[in-house]
Amino acid sequence: MPPLLHDIAHLGHVELLTPKPDESLRFFTDYLGLTENGRSGDSVYLRTWDDYEHHSLKLTASTTSGIRRTGLRASSAEALARRVEAVEKAGMGVGWIDGEPGIGPTYLFRDPDGHEYELYWESERYRPPAELRPALKNQAQAYPARAFSVRRLDHVNYLAANAEANGSFACECLGGRVTEQIMLNDGTISAQWVHFAQKSYDLVWTNDWTSSSGRLHHIAFATDTREDILRAADIAIDRGVFIETGPHKHAIQQTFFLYLYEPGGNRIELCNPMSRLIFAPDWETVTWSEAERAKGQAWGLKTISSFHTHGTPVR
Repeated sequence: MPPLLHDIAHLGHVELLTPKPDESLRFFTDYLGLTENGRSGDSVYLRTWDDYEHHSLKLTASTTSGIRRTGLRASSAEALARRVEAVEKAGMGVGWIDGEPGIGPTYLFRDPDGHEYELYWESERYRPPAELRPALKNQAQAYPARAFSVRRLDHVNYLAANAEANGSFACECLGGRVTEQIMLNDGTISAQWVHFAQKSYDLVWTNDWTSSSGRLHHIAFATDTREDILRAADIAIDRGVFIETGPHKHAIQQTFFLYLYEPGGNRIELCNPMSRLIFAPDWETVTWSEAERAKGQAWGLKTISSFHTHGTPVR
């Protein structure tokens, strides 16, 4: 396994498509506690309270659901140039565009499954208005105190025709590393978890049982504590938010989780990774067998069937 290059600093933001923009907006602001930070056309820019950039989520009205694009911030201008060169050599580049609000020149590319990404370096730090100014100057904005108010955008899980091909692309062209994976009895790698820094995973690819390409499994927001997730489940049943599975603890990556559907049909995970970080420069990929995964999650909860079949857009 190649070492981390640290050319990708972190997952920056996600553009999510929804056929129910008003209902989805209420879900993200009133239930998840995100703060609106501008509009453009059919899109609303939203941010979590401790992400430092302009936005964490771009919510765009569409005829369908799913993910349009994932933003990754490079660790320097030189790192951006190196990753662009690697992506172009692999034949996966799309080209340069002007950046979103708060973001400089942006390079578009696709993974082998067709998911689109944007890679950038220049980024303006969020400057909160007076009413959102935090008491502690090392915090991006004041805690909004709506519902349970997620802290940050944590990771994206994509459905793919071939998870291993995408994980290899992320390692070879983006400088990431596979921390954990699932291997089926026939040797197929059915899912891979990839990280770019000390967080244990940033992007995940899972084989799509429908054999489709370019779909989304879920996007995930991190909470401050595991108790926040329990409270989120209580609030969900009061507000009619559909709970797919959880609260529970994953065996893979040990993340405490709750899976929901937002009104547009996209799966949203609320997660608490319990500050699990990977410091080992020579980390060896943890491989889970088909038999081990059949045991279910960490405390025995079985993986429900919709977890393997539901993705967006719906097929």
